[in-house]
Amino acid sequence: MKLQISRPIAFFDIESTGVNTMQDRVIDLAVVKLMPDGSREVFSWRLNPGMPIPKGSTAIHGITDADVANSPSFADKAGEILACFENCDLGGFNVLGYDIPLLQAEFARVNMTFDMTGRNVVDGARIFHQKERRTLTAALKFYCSDEHTDAHGALADVEATIRVVEGQLDRYDDLSGNVEELSAFCNPKNPNAIDAQGKIVWNDDNEAAVNFGKHQGQTLRWLVRNEAGFIQWVLKKDFSEDIKTILRAALAGNFPVRKMEEPEA
Repeated sequence: MKLQISRPIAFFDIESTGVNTMQDRVIDLAVVKLMPDGSREVFSWRLNPGMPIPKGSTAIHGITDADVANSPSFADKAGEILACFENCDLGGFNVLGYDIPLLQAEFARVNMTFDMTGRNVVDGARIFHQKERRTLTAALKFYCSDEHTDAHGALADVEATIRVVEGQLDRYDDLSGNVEELSAFCNPKNPNAIDAQGKIVWNDDNEAAVNFGKHQGQTLRWLVRNEAGFIQWVLKKDFSEDIKTILRAALAGNFPVRKMEEPEA
């Protein structure tokens, strides 16, 4: 295996009721954990979303309301799912843009936190889109000379993604198999970003400030004092859960504190 890992990395895929990460629900979740010793563990959950599955979504993944009628809810399995991801880096195809935000929103609805702190993320879609810019099916054919005959089945998509990432590492000599370096390649970070999307950043005074909207550049302290309504508006909109967590804490008087690196001796 070309991936160089020092702790488990959980490749996963979600099938859901739709594409809105803040409003739609998980109905199928599959996880393949690659272990440092070369072994793997496979997990899957079929879940009742508690809402009708739109016909357009069923047309993509083939899962109907009848298929999930007797399945447990996400709330029923949340603890089990969270434990599966504990102390793992993450991998998948477009997990940065879709699966991770959707999973965070699901956990938030049951008053649990899917903490991304310290996790590396290897996103086969980010590598692919930067190198070739196509779909998972095309990626499997391009890198592995194989057809993805079971596209949009969660477990089949996970297995295909692992093969694609391995094929990418074989093809591109400039790509490292080191998970931390791959994570940086997939998700180049603004060094001043506080949240994963860079919506909240450190300003020149090392104060947390918003990086979007009509109050762009204003610190959280200023907003709490002068425009708390703007924060309340954000909390009601489709922003990611990590942004909302920071803003809720600010409203309670708990502001981010930047940890500065110690100068080298």
